[in-house]
Amino acid sequence: MRILTVLALLLTTATSAWSLDKPTGPVVLTVRGAVSNANAGNTAQFDMAMLDKLTGRTGRMKTPWTEGETEFKGPLLRAVLEAAGAKGNVLLVRALNDYFATVPMEDATAHDTMLATRANGKLLSVRDKGPLFLIYPFDLEPALYNEKFFSRSVWQIKEIEVQP
Repeated sequence: MRILTVLALLLTTATSAWSLDKPTGPVVLTVRGAVSNANAGNTAQFDMAMLDKLTGRTGRMKTPWTEGETEFKGPLLRAVLEAAGAKGNVLLVRALNDYFATVPMEDATAHDTMLATRANGKLLSVRDKGPLFLIYPFDLEPALYNEKFFSRSVWQIKEIEVQP
């Protein structure tokens, strides 16, 4: 009987470790599709505080959309997808105006791609390509600085759909 109690306690603890908290602030990102850590129906929703807690990076780089070098900061795309329990091969990254880009899952796993929340220390506003901007690590991998990856660099992101 004691072994069953311990096993039940371990399973309860393990399950809660994999659960995703519910956002307490305004939702800035919804991850839908093939996700296993849903916190709102069958989606994983994130507010800015939740995104700020995830593993991220800061990178200073030139982009086609900014003047000179800009310092971007935000969670790694793979950290967001891991938090959502995303399993798939393709991401449809959708902006507020419903523009979307098809992004291979490999872009999240093979590169330090981030969902930038800040530029030069300031939160990205909708006017400044926020609240989220998919930024490739042009500072770490100069070979990514080309039209192929520019076309995947969605700004004003509201949603990521994970497809098989």
